[in-house]
Formats: sequence, structure tokens, C-alpha cells
Amino acid sequence: MTTETARTAATPATGTLTLAKALNEGLRKAMENDPKVLVMGEDVGKLGGVFRVTDGLQKDFGEERVIDTPLAESGIVGTAIGLALRGYRPVVEIQFDGFVFPAADQIITQLAKMRMRSLGALSLPVVVRIPCGGGIGAVEHHSESPEVYFTHTAGLRVVACSNPADAYTMIQQSIASPDPVIFFEPKRRYWDKAPVDVAAAPESWTPLHRARVVQPGEDVTVLAYGPMVKTCLEAAAAVAEEGRSLEVVDLRSLNPLDIDVVVASVERTGRCVVVHEAPVFSGYGAELAARITERCFYRLEAPVLRVGGFSTPYPPSRLEEHYLPDLDRVLDAVDRTFAW
Repeated sequence: MTTETARTAATPATGTLTLAKALNEGLRKAMENDPKVLVMGEDVGKLGGVFRVTDGLQKDFGEERVIDTPLAESGIVGTAIGLALRGYRPVVEIQFDGFVFPAADQIITQLAKMRMRSLGALSLPVVVRIPCGGGIGAVEHHSESPEVYFTHTAGLRVVACSNPADAYTMIQQSIASPDPVIFFEPKRRYWDKAPVDVAAAPESWTPLHRARVVQPGEDVTVLAYGPMVKTCLEAAAAVAEEGRSLEVVDLRSLNPLDIDVVVASVERTGRCVVVHEAPVFSGYGAELAARITERCFYRLEAPVLRVGGFSTPYPPSRLEEHYLPDLDRVLDAVDRTFAW
């Protein structure tokens, strides 16, 4: 049985997939379409990754294209840079978010800079996949939200999927990008299921760096990405029972930011709440609040409010539910916007 036949037999054209399986199918499709696409990382081969996102890929594509690496994140990314310079499209898995910091030097000083350094002569089409955020009761270094380190780094594209359909398309779009992409995957959403049309033509996909209104509303704009999108949709459903209407925007791309979709929503509602798992202080919400205030000052009915984690190291699992933003904290922020 060929690889394509095996994929088709396992997954119908349109079906319900978990986010993890949608990523797997997206990776598989990219590898089928381009023999230069490689997958590499700790335990991505025989084990299929700790979250089984790469399950079955080494079996179908071989050890030369799905590579189990040593436990050395700096070496993994450095090797991917060398492979990209030789014409390959490496997809690197960082096993857990907190493990990316040993690779920061390679990402920030090499991966992000090569195109500028070579005056555009060279590009590094490397995707760095990072399972991010909490909600799984993990130990220290396994539940971080490091997105602002990379959105602050010029030369990197930074995206975050929040649902299976986006996971399937965005991973393929990221692999096709000529620039390096930091790809955040919300680990607590890996097992969420939703319909995914794997037969849809790429021309019909939402562009990689386009934000999307996932819940239209009139009273408050709620901005989120990755794991918090689902929480904000739950908040929208809760306030609807009180006669209020939230417009939930899934940013999807953090750099570049689709500010026009954000501005159009805030100008219509006049109120805005930004939600993310990372600490509020110097978090991505601070940039959003500043940009919105600059663009929408005369249309705002209240200050832009931010909901996020606390400025502490990520706590032990028993305290996780108190640290992470939840439905009540989002609803509290929504209520406070109406106090002005």
C-alpha cells in the first residue's frame, strides 16, 4: 500500500479529527507533496512524539525524513538551519515549550537573521513547532507561554493554531513559507475534535497571517489565540444568556499581526478584552492594547483590558487552575468594561 493510499484509507476527505491528528495529517500531506520536507526532533520517530503528533510518519517516510535527534535543542535547530541552507524544509519539534530556551541562540541570532544578513540571497524555510501553555498538570518547564520572545524578534513569523481545521492548513502553509515560522500548538487542545476538510483546495484556506472573527458580536471585542480561543467562546455563550454579545477574534498570527481585522472589530464594539495564558506584564496583550489605543482612541468606550497569567514562575500542577485564565476571569473583565 502506498503512503497516499494509506492516508486516504485512514482519513476520509471530510471528517472529525483531533487537533493532534489534524497536525499529523497536515505534516503527512506536506511530506507527500515535497520530498524536501523533513521532520526532526526528540522522539518524533519511533514513538511518534510525546503527544503522538508525528505518529506513523517515520514508518511511512523512513528514518532519513523523520529523524529522532539527540536531546539537544540548540543542536536540533542548528542542524535544521544547515539543512535549510542546502535546500531542505525542516520541521523541528521542540518537545515542550520550556525546552525551547536552550535553542534561543540559534533561533534569535541565526535563524531570524540569515535573510537580512545575506541581503535576501538566502532564506531559511524552517518551522519550529512548539507545544505551548498549560492545562495538562505537567511539571516545571512543561507549561510555558514563550510567544513574546519570538514576536519581539524581527525575521520570524509567529503563528498559533486553536482548532483542528486551522492546525491542518496552517502547518502546511508554514512549511511552504520562505521565512522561518514559530508554530505554537495549544497542548491542552490536542484532543479537541472538530470537522476538518482535508480535501479542500489550498486556494480556499484562510491565509496564514489573517485573523478570523470566530463569534460575531456587538458589545465587546475579545481577542485571543491558541488555547484561550475556546475559553473565550465559552465566555461568549455565557454572556449571551445575560443579553450581551461578545465578538471573539482568533488572531491566529502574532507576527505579522492582522491589525485591520482587530481595528474593524473594536471600532464597531467600542470595548476590548485581550486574553492569553502568558503573564499580563509585558505580555502580547500589552502590544495589542497599545496598537488598539493608537488606532481606535476616539471609538473606545473603555480602556483595553487584559486577562492573563500572573507574574510568577509557572506553579505546580495543583495550583494550575488558579494561575491560568478561566471563564470567570474573562467574564469579570467583560463586566469591568461596562463600568466606564
